[in-house]
Formats: sequence, C-alpha cells, structure tokens
Amino acid sequence: MLRVEGLGVRYGALVALQDVSWQVSAGEILGIIGPNGAGKSSCYDAATHLAMRSGRVWLEGEEVTAVPAHGLAARGLKRAFQQNAFFAGLSVRDNMVAVLQRDAGSGLLASLLAPWREAQARAALEAEAATLLEEFGVPHAMHDLRPGNIPYGSQRMLSIALAWGRGARVLMLDEPAAGLGGADMARLATLLRSLRDRGAALVVIEHHMDLIMQLADRIVVLEQGRMLASGTPREIQADARVLEAYLGRAA
Repeated sequence: MLRVEGLGVRYGALVALQDVSWQVSAGEILGIIGPNGAGKSSCYDAATHLAMRSGRVWLEGEEVTAVPAHGLAARGLKRAFQQNAFFAGLSVRDNMVAVLQRDAGSGLLASLLAPWREAQARAALEAEAATLLEEFGVPHAMHDLRPGNIPYGSQRMLSIALAWGRGARVLMLDEPAAGLGGADMARLATLLRSLRDRGAALVVIEHHMDLIMQLADRIVVLEQGRMLASGTPREIQADARVLEAYLGRAA
C-alpha cells in the first residue's frame, strides 16, 4: 500500500535520516520505534512530503515522490501529528464537520439559490460527524463541547478521527498513546485494530513498548537516522542490537 525507498533528510549539516526503506500492506500495522532523536518523525515527514528529502515513495504501486502533502492526503495517505491540532473555537462536532465538508460542501451560488438544500446537507453532515465520532470513541455527550474541554484521552481519539475523515488508505500516527494510560490505552488499541481490520495500512510511531509489541504485525527500528533492524515483534525483541540500542536502555 505504501513503500518508501532510500529516504534521506538533512537539516543543514545534520543528517536526520539516511537510506531508510520500508513498506506496509493493506490490513497491516507497521510500528516504527527507536530512541529519541533516531529519526522517527523525520521519517514521517519525509514519507508525507513535509520535509525536503531524497528517496522515492510509492502509494498503491504508483510513484508519488513529487506529489505534495495535500495531494497525498487526497489520494488516501493521511497522518495525525504528535501534538493534537483542532479548531479550538469550534465544537467537537463542528471540527469533524469541517473535515467532512471538504468533500461534501456546496458552492456559494448553490447556498444562495437553494438554502433549504444547504440546510439538509448540513444536517446530514452533522449526523455523519456524530456517527464517526462515536465510532472513534468520542461519546455524544462531548460533541457540543470545545476540544479543549474534553478529557485528554478523548482528544487523542478526536485527532485520529479528524485524520481519518471519510477513510484512509494509509494512516500514519505519531505517538498516538502519548499521555495515555489504563482504559484510554485499551480503547486506543481496540480502535487501531478495528482500522486495520477495515483494510487500512497503519504506520505507528510509538514509545510504549507493550502497546506496539501487542499491535504491530512488523516493526522497523531506527537509530541515529538509520535502519537498525526490521521484523516481527518477536524477532525485534530477540535482536541483540535492538536490546542494546533501545529496549535494553529503556528497561
């Protein structure tokens, strides 16, 4: 579904990423792990054309190396960022409506000439937004609140829902479990499995080792901007280089 080959990123004299290659298939979760500063976020930025980079990118077998970030999103390659990003002045529901409106909105002339049709479309969007939010673990009681007024765990779910929109072929998540624990972590795991079961390809950067080892079908390990290892969770846990470079230090 998504394949990157030879990705490289430089910030001046600093080499943040060098010759990194991986791929992820439909219905698969690929985990990307590594110590702080290993190049994980640079890898995401490179894959989604949010950084100047070398290398090549393919989406569903078509080369998209030159396609800009917004063009990749339109083709189904979407991502949620490490920090939550919302329209703070809008309700939770209206944040979701704003995402859906991009694909279903009508023009100014149509709104002026057929306001009843615009009202019907708005009602349909609100109903669709409410359904999506509940599917992503944001309960109806929170829909009229502003994002800053709902619990942090629900904010994380909302950020994933906004990235997903009406669906993604590939969804890239940067530390979705950051700041979560207990029931919120369990809800996140259930959500990610459900998205995988829908046939989406997920690429997940994560520092919570227990979570990523449970969820991921395969894992890529980065260190100092280079690929250190790749394999199944069991293979990664048994790799002496990984234990020394990351897992051992974290333990």
